[in-house]
Amino acid sequence: MPSKGERKERPAVDPELLREVRRIQIRTDRLVTDVVSGGYSSVFRGSGIEFDEVREWVEGDDYRSVDWNVTARAGRPFIKKYVEERELTVLFVLDRSRSMRFGSIVREGRPRTLARVATEFVACLALSATRNNDKVGFVATDGERPLFVPAAKGRAHVLRILRDCLADPVDPCRDALAEAIGYAARVQRKRAIVFVLSDFLADFPERELRLLARRHDLSLVPCSDPLLEALPERGGLYNLIDLERGGAGVLDGRSARTRAAYAQAAARRRADLVERSRRLGAGLLPIDTREPVSSSVVAFFRRRELQRRHG
Repeated sequence: MPSKGERKERPAVDPELLREVRRIQIRTDRLVTDVVSGGYSSVFRGSGIEFDEVREWVEGDDYRSVDWNVTARAGRPFIKKYVEERELTVLFVLDRSRSMRFGSIVREGRPRTLARVATEFVACLALSATRNNDKVGFVATDGERPLFVPAAKGRAHVLRILRDCLADPVDPCRDALAEAIGYAARVQRKRAIVFVLSDFLADFPERELRLLARRHDLSLVPCSDPLLEALPERGGLYNLIDLERGGAGVLDGRSARTRAAYAQAAARRRADLVERSRRLGAGLLPIDTREPVSSSVVAFFRRRELQRRHG
């Protein structure tokens, strides 16, 4: 019986899971090399400057850097020297609820689920961070208590995170995402770049996200699939299963009225998420099972670069 606060051991890692992690890593390596890494280093420049030392003033130094306390004690001018604090921490908060296992697209003989594209996104940004010698951390829903991987450097660390991205959730609960976001806000004290990945189909955890946004550079990454956005025009009867709460039903996709209502509900969800992210002051980076993750990431980098230049 494990002691209080101690996590029970996970079962041995599935060899197919390791192969899938390896496939994602190989594919993402090429994307990072070709298009992503340069955008990462351009957009994420470090969290500021930090004090380095005090040295004696020389001609040409900015008088605004004079340390008047040291100058008064020494009887001659000294200035404060600063260096850029380049090292960043990138933190991913991942929704591993059952609904993230949905996907209507098949590529290379495997379903391209929301969890799969979320993992590709994490790989893309995490490997870019590693190339820039930044730290990467990870928080994920894992039942009532979130899974936490402290921020660290290195490719082996990133591969461990990718494995955790694809692992099945343990006893998921309704408020697991809110718990994971709240946990991230508590454990990540130093300012970080935070990406929250979810389908955002359950209750929106606005209070927890607001706390996270106060300290960190926050971006929401909604994961979607074409069948979550609209029903095919020549649809039939769809058997629906609520992956979070259980229960089932039937949706008549033959009805034009039903299809229109379905598409309108999806459009309202998208518009609501745009408005909520605006109120939070958070970035919004949608990813989709139809599109390469790199396209969404590069577009996000371009938007961030334009915002930085104009604001």
